[in-house]
Amino acid sequence: MADLLPQEIIRRKRDGHRLDVEELRFMVGGIADGSISDAQVAAFAMAVFLRGMERDESVALTRAMTESGATLDWSAEALPGPVLDKHSTGGIGDKVSLILAPIIAACGGFCPMISGRGLGHTGGTLDKLEAIPGYRVDPGTDQFRRTVRETGCAIIGQTQDLAPADRRLYAIRDVTATVESIPLITASILSKKLAAGLDALVMDVKFGSGAFAADLKMASDLAESLVTVAGGAGLPTSALLTDMNQVLGDTAGNSVEVTEAIAFLTGRRREPRFYEVTKALAAELLVLGGMMDAAAAPMAVDGALSSGTAAERFARMTASLGGPSDLLESPDRHLEIAPVRRAVIAPRRGFVTAVDTRSVGLAVLSLGGGRRQATDKVDHGVGLTAVQGRGFRTGPNRPVAIIHARSEADADAAEAAVLAAYTLGDAEPTVAPPIRSRFAAV
Repeated sequence: MADLLPQEIIRRKRDGHRLDVEELRFMVGGIADGSISDAQVAAFAMAVFLRGMERDESVALTRAMTESGATLDWSAEALPGPVLDKHSTGGIGDKVSLILAPIIAACGGFCPMISGRGLGHTGGTLDKLEAIPGYRVDPGTDQFRRTVRETGCAIIGQTQDLAPADRRLYAIRDVTATVESIPLITASILSKKLAAGLDALVMDVKFGSGAFAADLKMASDLAESLVTVAGGAGLPTSALLTDMNQVLGDTAGNSVEVTEAIAFLTGRRREPRFYEVTKALAAELLVLGGMMDAAAAPMAVDGALSSGTAAERFARMTASLGGPSDLLESPDRHLEIAPVRRAVIAPRRGFVTAVDTRSVGLAVLSLGGGRRQATDKVDHGVGLTAVQGRGFRTGPNRPVAIIHARSEADADAAEAAVLAAYTLGDAEPTVAPPIRSRFAAV
């Protein structure tokens, strides 16, 4: 590959040409070892974003990114159940992973979940978990294996040796407006999942104003790409298309989302749409992993929740990875919430007829709850609670959200952004169910 030049490969993709396996392996190798500069990585990402990739290019890119580092093999662990995982394409208030992994563990599966940080206006699972004092999202492979073996689940970030090319490309995409690319999203997600040694994977592909795929066609294309590329690599995968035209659950932020997840697991509060999406994804994965049939899976999910077994698995996972042992009993003691509290009151009475969910996510970002640049630090204590969706009746004592900010000035700016995100009407709207369709390999 000595005669290959990154600028020539970038030029070829920029001009709409198909890249071959050798060219893609060269680019991925240079991304992983640092021999290709940040500027060149950004230019390559933009070229792919603008020109796209054919399906065989996407498969080759995904495989090259998987092979850029080590891969996990769980056979030596002799686990008494399948190795299963779920991934979401990103949304506002999406804390499903925090619930689903312990549900799968409670049902007898094993869930080694390698997750990412926030991208653009969406939150990241790792950012939420880092709101938990002491929780290690980078525990190392040995501790990761031990936690999975002993508790049934572990949610961590990419280790240094798993898909290292994706780790660098992921961070650069976040700050170069190249997030919404189907080939890059596909390769990013599946390179980590293939490296994790899974037996089955379920995808939560979001569509709507708060998703990367704002329109249903793009979301459908992405779901088809993920299912097809994963299947071509030998990983049984299905995808559910879920609505992100409003916040999932009733919180958006980091500490506030962990708090909601704990309330969900312990049965104190389960927002209906959040519950429906979580239950469907968990049941889908139990069936895909061959653990039970479609009739038994939803009942098993409810059983894991009602018995407290899923909550117990979450507590054990958190403690194993360095978090407090009493997090479920005393979440307010450990999860910091920013001190300035502001109720957002709609300007008139009526019904919420639409939510610009992206703008809600950007409001959290403006508070410090996300990143504008890859090196930015996240303020885990800021965010929104009591967030309302379509069909909510507004009124003087019925806020559409409550802001948690560090200063009154930050709360002022966030309040304006949240109000601008809501459209009000006089008639109560019809609210569609959160799950639109399912994709599976033929």
